[in-house]
Amino acid sequence: MPPDDVREGLARALDGGAPLVLVAAAHALPHRLPSEAALVLETSGSTSGTPRPVALTAAAVRASATATHAALGGPGAWLLTLPAHHVAGVMVTARALIAGSELTVAAPGPFRAGTFADDVARHLAARDDARATDDGAPPRSYTSLVPTQLRRVLDDPRALAAAASFDAVLVGGAATPGPLLDRARAAGVRVVTTYGMTETSGGCVYDGVPLAGVRVSIDDGGRIVLAGPQLALGYLTPDGLEAFDGSLVTADRGTWDGHHLRVLGRADDVVLTGGVNVDPVDVETVAATVPGVAEVCVTGVPDAEWGAVVVAALVPTDAAVHADPARRDALVAAVQDVVRARLGGPWVPRRVVVLDALPLRGPGKPDRAAVRALLPGSDRHLAG
Repeated sequence: MPPDDVREGLARALDGGAPLVLVAAAHALPHRLPSEAALVLETSGSTSGTPRPVALTAAAVRASATATHAALGGPGAWLLTLPAHHVAGVMVTARALIAGSELTVAAPGPFRAGTFADDVARHLAARDDARATDDGAPPRSYTSLVPTQLRRVLDDPRALAAAASFDAVLVGGAATPGPLLDRARAAGVRVVTTYGMTETSGGCVYDGVPLAGVRVSIDDGGRIVLAGPQLALGYLTPDGLEAFDGSLVTADRGTWDGHHLRVLGRADDVVLTGGVNVDPVDVETVAATVPGVAEVCVTGVPDAEWGAVVVAALVPTDAAVHADPARRDALVAAVQDVVRARLGGPWVPRRVVVLDALPLRGPGKPDRAAVRALLPGSDRHLAG
């Protein structure tokens, strides 16, 4: 659905009109939606392998938008760079609608740094044409990106200057490498990491701190449990609603000290190799520190000797690496050496493929299953 149609449908739904349904597989829905449902979205499918429809109330969407603006310092205009039908894009639209602020939609087509800079220029012009706040201060301005978009912005001087003009740049959809965050903040970009999902009306934890009303706990299995006014009604099936009943047990592991949440990665992503539990996020964090590595996705594949072994897909910062086997192998070896030195032998990717871009499931979310398909065996040789 085009962004303008999403905005119009969402405005009607939030005002008590017909629900906005953004679901590709209509056969997965019940004959009649719950009366409280205002918005129906699909998950990315990263947990079950198949996207699941989620029913959100108008109250949940409003609670999320209001809490976001409170956490960021006040309502503001928004630039939409993400797909309008995914939860992150829908919530950008919802924040602007609920705040009564300007919403600028990025030019259609693939995300490019140069186009982003042009979009920001349009956005700022529209923002400045809007009425200033009561105290005379210029309106605040926000956007939301995924890590891949942020990396491309940082590589382009004009796009970087444009990003630095925002009062906050939300970054989510996938774990953001520490070096990328450090680089952005050092360049003056006010990045805010977000954690959440379709079931929580998008991001509900910002820079590790829950939004207003969000309750965080950890269950006996180490999984993150979320509750609060932003929570969806539940999943929709052809037979009706599978209600969350007040809380959502996520598929993510984490630690919670009562104030700050640290997300450790998905529970089912842990690779058991030779009796050692290897967390792909740990390997990705270390690999991302290697010069020349732009993005990395780590997973495990079955192995007759070890049970499973660690494998990885890399995206180099320099596309010319693909055409130079020596540079490609040197980059892979550097990653393996750094991981071995900092984490130990079991964490070292036994096989690595170098790609132009990581396979994704939804905006910005690396598809580990697709990476496993690229590296189906436990062959110790490097793949280019």
